[in-house]
Amino acid sequence: MPRPQRSRRICDLPRVNSFCPRGSRDGEPILLTLDEFEVIRLVDLEEKTHEQCAQQMDISRSTVQEIYESARKKIAACLVHGRELRIAGGNYRLCGGQESTRCGQCCRNSETLPTPKNASKGERIMKLAVTYENGQIFQHFGRTAQFKLYDIEDGKIVRSEVVDTNGSGHGALAGFLMQRGVDTLICGGIGGGAQAALANAGIRLFGGVSGDADAAAEALVNGTLNFNPAVHCDHHEHAHGEGHTCGEHGCGEHGCGQHSCH
Repeated sequence: MPRPQRSRRICDLPRVNSFCPRGSRDGEPILLTLDEFEVIRLVDLEEKTHEQCAQQMDISRSTVQEIYESARKKIAACLVHGRELRIAGGNYRLCGGQESTRCGQCCRNSETLPTPKNASKGERIMKLAVTYENGQIFQHFGRTAQFKLYDIEDGKIVRSEVVDTNGSGHGALAGFLMQRGVDTLICGGIGGGAQAALANAGIRLFGGVSGDADAAAEALVNGTLNFNPAVHCDHHEHAHGEGHTCGEHGCGEHGCGQHSCH
C-alpha cells in the first residue's frame, strides 16, 4: 500500500486565481495547483533556495524540485499557447498564521492576525465572520441578512454572536465587516466584485463552503476546513430563488465565474 502523500503547507491564498490572455478562445484552461503557486512564489519571487522552500512548506527538497518543474512547464504553456491559467486545488494545508513559528518570517498571514496588547507571547486573535441563516452557512454573500461573528484566541473560539446586516448588500458588506474588525470570512457563493472589496479591506476569504456554521468555524480553527479557492458567483442578472443557491450548484465548478476571466 503506497504511503499517503504529505500535504504541502502554504502561507496564504492567491489574491487572483485566474489569468486569461486577451482574445483567447481556444483550449482548455491550465490548472496551476496552490502548492505549485506557493513554490513559484517562494523560489522565483522571494528568491529562496529549494532547501529553504522545502523547510517552509514542510516537504522534501526533491518534492520542491518536482513541483517547481511542473509549475514552470504549465506557466510556459500558458504564455506560449495563449491559454487561460487557473489557480486552484492541490494537496495543501493553509497555515493561516498558526504555524508561523515553523513557517518563518515570510508567513504573510502571521502579519494579518492582530495581537492584543495584553496577549501572551505567541497568542493570536482572529475575528471570523460566517454568512448565516438558521444555523447554516447562507449561500449567497451579497444577499446575506446576517453574519455570525466568532472571536478566536490562541486557536480557540472564545465567543460568538449573530449580527444583522440591516440591508447592506454586496459592496457595502465589506465595509460592514471591516467596521466590526473582521479579518476572515467563510461563505458560500460570492462574486468577483465582492471578492475584490474584501481583498481591499484586508479580509481573507474561504468561499464555497456549506453546512453548519459552527462546524465550519471549528474546522477553520483546526485547519480542516474544505473550501473552494476558485469560488465565484457573478451571474447576478438572474435571481437566486429557492433551490438555486450559489453553493448548491457549484459556483466555481460548473461555470459560475468561469464565463469570464477574473
